Amino acid sequence: MPRPSAALAALLLFALTPAPAAADPVYQHLRLIAPAAPGGGWDQTARVMQQALQSAGIVHTSSVENIPGAAGTIGLARFVTAERGTGDVAMMSGLIMLGAIVTHRSALTLHDVTPVARLLGEYEVIVVPAASPFRTLADLIRAFKERPESISWGGGSAGGTEQILAGLIADAVGVNPRLVNYIAFSGGGELRPSVLGGQVSVGLDGLAGFQPYIDAGTVRALAISSATRLPYLDAPTLREQGIDVDLENWRCVLAPPGVSTADLHRLEGAVKTMVESAPWREALERYHWNDRYLGADAFSTFLESEEARVIAILKKLGTGGDNAPTGPYPVLVLAGLAIFGLVAARGLLRGRSRAAAVSGAPTSETIVAWKAIALIAIGITVDVLLVERGGFVIASTALFWATARAFDPRHPARDAIFAVAVSVGAYLLFARVLQLPLPAGVLAGWI
Repeated sequence: MPRPSAALAALLLFALTPAPAAADPVYQHLRLIAPAAPGGGWDQTARVMQQALQSAGIVHTSSVENIPGAAGTIGLARFVTAERGTGDVAMMSGLIMLGAIVTHRSALTLHDVTPVARLLGEYEVIVVPAASPFRTLADLIRAFKERPESISWGGGSAGGTEQILAGLIADAVGVNPRLVNYIAFSGGGELRPSVLGGQVSVGLDGLAGFQPYIDAGTVRALAISSATRLPYLDAPTLREQGIDVDLENWRCVLAPPGVSTADLHRLEGAVKTMVESAPWREALERYHWNDRYLGADAFSTFLESEEARVIAILKKLGTGGDNAPTGPYPVLVLAGLAIFGLVAARGLLRGRSRAAAVSGAPTSETIVAWKAIALIAIGITVDVLLVERGGFVIASTALFWATARAFDPRHPARDAIFAVAVSVGAYLLFARVLQLPLPAGVLAGWI
């Protein structure tokens, strides 16, 4: 038997000896893109994935990049254009983005990226502030049926899981889904304070987002969107309360388009190893997420059927892409633009004709006037032809610049700067503030 001093020395030597080196990490550094603001489901999933990958030794380091806006479609556009062929980057996505693509008729879809894996599912919880007069779901539905517009439903981006759930509930209780007063927030970080402060009547979000507030008693859970009651939540399901609706949000991992076969297999392997690791399993339990892992092939098949399902639901609810302005509306807009252009050109021609009569040089003045009219016509034509492929900013810049040049050709540089500023400002207003994405075209990776 070794002497105590020898045993202590041996124990100390064992403690100080490095553990056998793990296998080399699959990535030295892996970038994860969350196409939403901090605090939402995609951001949360990306950061949990980051920790799990690092803790399991699958990556040496990992980083999370947030690209908020338009339910992830702005992030999708940048991912497709700026990351094409990149082998060490992945993006979070899921049902919310699929719904937004359908709702906004996005030029880019999930067909433009490379499916890697479906990761998890999460049920939606319906909550009200603790001080709300709605003590039960029945109270809320009663008020909703009496005056649908008086109830504001706060949730994630337009076309996402929360808006789908609100529409399904309305449809199930006999209210026209088009009457749902839905307030879209860009992420959970914006939604939760609005619910707590009573700015919206009811909040909808993934259970993980509201669980701490439910536990603290600052919000009250009226229902959960699962098919059966959950053991870790003291709230009945919608079905238990007579509303025949259940819905599960899902999240996934995507690779950029044009990624090599070797890089795709490497990312697939890293994700598969992660979902089998102890850190990931612990995270699923901690956040009450459901394991819904599907590999690349099975996930691709799932996406096809899910897209058809979402299109059918949104069409029924009146929020799908097929309900975007069609028919005579675009024609009326273009006709109005043409009429105003003709009126402006007519006024310009008359002004130049009077000037020509006074100066005694009618021929040259008339030529100048017709050149101005031609510039306006060219601007309108370029705008119509470029708006989809070139994007709103480029097309509108050409239109604004040509129009300014038609009226006063003396300051081309100033007019160009003004045209760019107005076009970019209008684009950001619609895409970032109002979350109504305009065609980004070739600038999708930068704006």
